[in-house]
Amino acid sequence: MASERSYLAIDAHRHRLSPSTPSIARNEETTVLDSPAPAAVDLSALSGLRVALVHDWLITLRGGERVLDAFCELFPDATLHTLVRVPGCASPRIEAMRHATSFADRLPAAHRRHRWLLPFYPAAIEAFDLRDFDLILSSSHCVAKGVIPAPGAVHVCYSHTPVRYAWDRTADYIRGSGPMVAAARPALQLAAAWLRRFDARTLPRVDHFIANSKNTASKIERFYNRPADVIAPPVELELFGSTPHVDEGYDLVLGALVPYKRADLAISAYRLMPDRRLVVVGGGPEHERLARSLPANVEMVGRVPEADLPRWYAGARALIFPGEEDFGIVPLEAQACGTPVIAFGRGGALESVVEGVTGAFFPEPTPESLAETVAAFDELKLSESDCRANAARFGRHGFIQRIAASVSGALANCPARQRRERLAAVRGGP
Repeated sequence: MASERSYLAIDAHRHRLSPSTPSIARNEETTVLDSPAPAAVDLSALSGLRVALVHDWLITLRGGERVLDAFCELFPDATLHTLVRVPGCASPRIEAMRHATSFADRLPAAHRRHRWLLPFYPAAIEAFDLRDFDLILSSSHCVAKGVIPAPGAVHVCYSHTPVRYAWDRTADYIRGSGPMVAAARPALQLAAAWLRRFDARTLPRVDHFIANSKNTASKIERFYNRPADVIAPPVELELFGSTPHVDEGYDLVLGALVPYKRADLAISAYRLMPDRRLVVVGGGPEHERLARSLPANVEMVGRVPEADLPRWYAGARALIFPGEEDFGIVPLEAQACGTPVIAFGRGGALESVVEGVTGAFFPEPTPESLAETVAAFDELKLSESDCRANAARFGRHGFIQRIAASVSGALANCPARQRRERLAAVRGGP
């Protein structure tokens, strides 16, 4: 096992970047600044590097995988390391990469019950042999940040969140329904504490953090005592921005049906509004429980192909975003389709939705609070063009430019890079 390195506490503001933003609005809850598009970045510092990309698992294609796809565009010759991978589930660019999977990928039911393999993941991530790589760029919401870089290599971690079920969202995960969850709850609580210790112990393996939101950056500072650049994920404007918005008279909840996303709260709110229709798109462990007692005005359609998502977004009167997310790509996808958002007023939605311009926030995580906001929503008269303009500031090109700038800054400032260059000078070559 390679020795762990001490880290350099880089100035949190020195390389901090934020999405370029059209001049839309400014209010007390959400500040939207008018800033130019990012300038072209000199990529010479990244040329010739042997790059390892690390992503927790590849079993679906959602916001985290869109980030990974952009990393693959920036580093097409990299080797992509994942704990578990279902071939064919990701984008063509990701599928075309050189892949390395962990021993966990070969365990029984790994592709169907990957969450139950959590106790194996710390050992699996540490087993990756990264001795041949100069730069590690991890995309982490679980244990990907725990990889062991070679001495002299630089590890940049794009953090979607510090491990939710280990730090601040443990209760949300272990409150799930079903006899299996109930029986496993004591073990899950122990596993969360154990994973929290692993997460803290592996901090020195990361030289530089990038957070997907100011919300996530604040958690990185609170839990890790580390600074982070803030670079919001990209929305696929070509996919979502070209679909005409036609209001088909329903509100929409879209996403994985897991406890912390709070589809149950939305369904309960629409039970109070029998004259308003709600469509729930997505699947997950909560599907069976939620489907057992639906009111007549709520429809669950299950999972749909990625190509069909723009149609569901564009047909909705409003997207309902009832959970507290670290960032959440779904509100941006909806706005790219011209659909406004009603979101819970905490977390990453405050950074992607402009209150009174592209959406509204409900203040309390209760059905009554959501129902009151929905009832007043139509009076706002929000415009499709404002929604699309807000989403446009989170485009893919700007995201890649900002990632390249942040990684280049980390390479220039991290002592690991300096050690490698000194070693190369002494040895007369790389």
